[in-house]
Amino acid sequence: MKIEFAPLNIPLARRLQTVAVFQWVLSFILLTEICFGIMVMLIIYNYWFLYIPYLTWLYFDWQTPEQGGRRFNWVQSWTVWKHFKDYFPIHLIKTQDLDPGHNYIFGFHPHGVLVPGAFGNFCTNYSDFKKLFPGFTSYLHVTTYWLPAPFFRDYLMSYGMVSVSKKSVSHVLSKNGGGNISVIVLGGARESLEAQPGKCTLYIRQRKGFVKLALTHGAHLVPVFSFGENELYKQINNPEGSWLRAVQERVLNLTGLPLPLFYARGLFQYSFGLVPYRKPIHTVVGRPIPVRQTLHPTPEQTEELHQTYMEELRKLFDEHKAKYGIPEHKTLVFK
Repeated sequence: MKIEFAPLNIPLARRLQTVAVFQWVLSFILLTEICFGIMVMLIIYNYWFLYIPYLTWLYFDWQTPEQGGRRFNWVQSWTVWKHFKDYFPIHLIKTQDLDPGHNYIFGFHPHGVLVPGAFGNFCTNYSDFKKLFPGFTSYLHVTTYWLPAPFFRDYLMSYGMVSVSKKSVSHVLSKNGGGNISVIVLGGARESLEAQPGKCTLYIRQRKGFVKLALTHGAHLVPVFSFGENELYKQINNPEGSWLRAVQERVLNLTGLPLPLFYARGLFQYSFGLVPYRKPIHTVVGRPIPVRQTLHPTPEQTEELHQTYMEELRKLFDEHKAKYGIPEHKTLVFK
């Protein structure tokens, strides 16, 4: 394989953007294991004056990811996230105003491999979120796999990330006064195995828990489609029925981790590596679906609202796909 190296005369700003994205990718791939490793080493070498206070504090702080988290504005404002946003670049597009007197669930699609669109738009202060949705606070709900990790959990919460558990979503949606948005990547880890350039496959047909929570709390539903999310990486071919997909599905069922075998470019060359391709991301926020509070929704009510959500999601995709390079004949595939 011929390696295509990056030219030496690349502007400093673009180099900083690449480094910003690279460190973000590594943090989500390796930081969980590194943080667990640090804690183990502290215990093995008996640095009790470090690990005992932290573990004691962790015991009393264990429920925080399910109680709205603990964000820090100064962390969300680090300059590195401006470079991160500008690398792709990431854009947030509003199609309709939202009433800050209500709480909302943003259903984010697709999952992609690492979901930089969700992070860049809803976890940093360099997106247009506050300008487009004044008076709102967003909470990005993430896999519970990350949140037991010492130190890493605190890092995640500092950006406004919280658990994707039912208790956590209910906590956000039950806040009085409105103005709260639960952002949920509905396809979950399984959908990342479908994240290939040109694919439009979403795992949504069996995802109905968010609909029940919307009905229970009277939270309005908003479909969100992030165009470009699946274009950032290639994956080793893993069609359904292949031995690779069977292994990935087995690992996912056992650990909750999908292990997509993805690749793109590197820091100093364009031929292979973990840095995503420099492709624009356009995250389009659709029209809100009004939801009347129903404390004990029936299966029929849940199914009806779920069908309405899928119809609105398909409309959102079809209305905007031509603007962002999706061929007219492409349609969403719901699984």
